[in-house]
Amino acid sequence: MKTLLNLIWLVLSGFWLFLGYMLAALIMFVFIITIPWGIAAARIGVYALWPFGKTVVNTPGAGVGSFLGNVVWVVLAGWWIALTHFLSGVALCITIIGIPLGIANFKLIPVALMPLGKQIVDIP
Repeated sequence: MKTLLNLIWLVLSGFWLFLGYMLAALIMFVFIITIPWGIAAARIGVYALWPFGKTVVNTPGAGVGSFLGNVVWVVLAGWWIALTHFLSGVALCITIIGIPLGIANFKLIPVALMPLGKQIVDIP
């Protein structure tokens, strides 16, 4: 079931969200000081490409640095990526088959806003 959902996700929204994250990562890699945000964007972008069967958990020990980094991320790129997740989720929820995919988009909004201090792990 996870594979089927991932394939439908990839066709309907995953690929475009992945491209958005990779564009954000590329922009962040251009400026040396924003490379940690670029790495986080690429990591979350790969997760957004194939999300079913994985989950996001908070990193133990992530402190004030992650919080401040997330504030910078929201200003630089997080708000428009979260907006794409929201719009994609609303569009997917219009159809019955798209409802689980729309819910997955809504679950990605907090990660899009605050990617630092998070880990992506497989669901057992």
